[in-house]
Amino acid sequence: MEKQTDVDTLTQRPSWLALKEHHALFREKNLQSLFQEDPKRGERLTTSAAGLFLDYSKNRITEETLRLLTVLAREQELPEQIDRMFRGEKINTTEHRAVLHIALRAAREEVIVVDGENVVPGVYAVLDKMSSFVRKVHDGSWKGHTGKPVRNVINIGIGGSDLGPVMAFEALRHYSRREMTFRFISNIDGTDFTEATRDLDPAETLFIVCSKTFTTLETMTNASTARAWLKASLGSDAAIARHFVAVSTNQEEVQRFGINPENMFGFWDWVGGRYSMDSSIGLSTMLAIGPERFLEMLSGFRKMDHHFRSAPLEQNLPVILGLLSFWENSFFGCGTRGIFPYDQYLKRFPAYLQQLTMESNGKHVTKSGTRVNYDTGPIFWGEPGTNGQHSFYQLIHQGTRIIPSDLIGFLHSLNPTGPHHTILVANLFAQSEALAFGRTAEQLRQEGVPESQIPHRVCEGNRPTNVILADRLTPETLGTLIALYEHSVFTQGTLWGIDSFDQWGVELGKILAKRIISELEAPKDPDLSHDSSTNALIRRFRNARKQD
Repeated sequence: MEKQTDVDTLTQRPSWLALKEHHALFREKNLQSLFQEDPKRGERLTTSAAGLFLDYSKNRITEETLRLLTVLAREQELPEQIDRMFRGEKINTTEHRAVLHIALRAAREEVIVVDGENVVPGVYAVLDKMSSFVRKVHDGSWKGHTGKPVRNVINIGIGGSDLGPVMAFEALRHYSRREMTFRFISNIDGTDFTEATRDLDPAETLFIVCSKTFTTLETMTNASTARAWLKASLGSDAAIARHFVAVSTNQEEVQRFGINPENMFGFWDWVGGRYSMDSSIGLSTMLAIGPERFLEMLSGFRKMDHHFRSAPLEQNLPVILGLLSFWENSFFGCGTRGIFPYDQYLKRFPAYLQQLTMESNGKHVTKSGTRVNYDTGPIFWGEPGTNGQHSFYQLIHQGTRIIPSDLIGFLHSLNPTGPHHTILVANLFAQSEALAFGRTAEQLRQEGVPESQIPHRVCEGNRPTNVILADRLTPETLGTLIALYEHSVFTQGTLWGIDSFDQWGVELGKILAKRIISELEAPKDPDLSHDSSTNALIRRFRNARKQD
């Protein structure tokens, strides 16, 4: 008898089949009728944890849906997988690594063991070293090569070494040191470097080079350009040691670059790039907001971690968020999810979540290597409200695709200005209501809308949303919000049976790029063995450069 694969096991589980049957009976129901049948629905289908409140009543679910989803979650061993992560087991199976971003924000007295070693003291050794360095920069005792204090900080990284620091700086700009300038370089496009440095004084500029291996092509190319820019102004290789620090694990390469190893801040192979913003990768964040605020952010992460590990699945905020996304993706075929923060400070939060979710769950095989026969990670995207309302909300309201959305808001503004915040929050609530219930032809007729316009103005509704609210955007709140989505991603990956912590798909393009670089730079026309399209593109570029 042929052995059943893990994919077959998932899609043939009684709980999966029960969800499939439930969906067949349920898919014709709409949110309007669900609220009419249950007037208390909007008060009951909510939960809160660690200062975050989630209203998930405007999703196409009932309590029975959640019951069936949690049955499947237990069959997929979600509680056991959560415990395995927190115990430091190597749940990143393809790389045989522990997954311990949760150790980055553990309390100092906690014990988390990997390969027989408690890793928490090492985490705090790096945090303490970061804090000491930041205080020297802030009080002026760390000086540049010419004796000037640091006024400009530029973070050089890419992927998780850039998206996290950029997002955190923008989110916590309210708490940042306004006498300092913070900028971020990631793109290999020389424009990124040029625009970031053109108005800065090299004598007052500190570069943070973030690369675990210190060999990442884009990061090290930009770092080398920064070194040349600095030396051209200050005229000495000795200046490098006073204007560059490294976040890396490769001391040999760091030293070869010219950075004093004492100014290298380490991290560990059990920290994935997209989960690393609360590690030494967050050095630029700590320089911006100070050590105390940084620790407040870590406490927010920790509060959500404790909730995720201890709360029952039925009341577990990250689990519920993950179950809803799984339900809409796997059974309703909703291939995208909108993230719409109603706070300008969170303008980079959707971009941060793009990497967190899509690099984690953009997988086509299970942990055992079996091809899946169901959809996995949805596409995450978004912009701040209310800007998005005047851009793409039209498609969400009246387009042919259903796009579940998370609307994130705060009860209090950090910058109270007249009626602005009330109008902002009113728009958040209004969009959630409009997306859920729409506007019928009959309602339009009662409003006196001409019959010819009615088909164009009908909004069908039944567009699901989550509303996530917090009191105000603080460093602690940001930590809880990020951890909420981290654990939601883990929940979904566990249900799909995939490894949410590797990212092999990013390798192929890097490998090919290195080969093509040598072909673009070759002094003589090289023999090309790509496909006809790539060969022609290489020749076009080379011919253009010959004319320069």
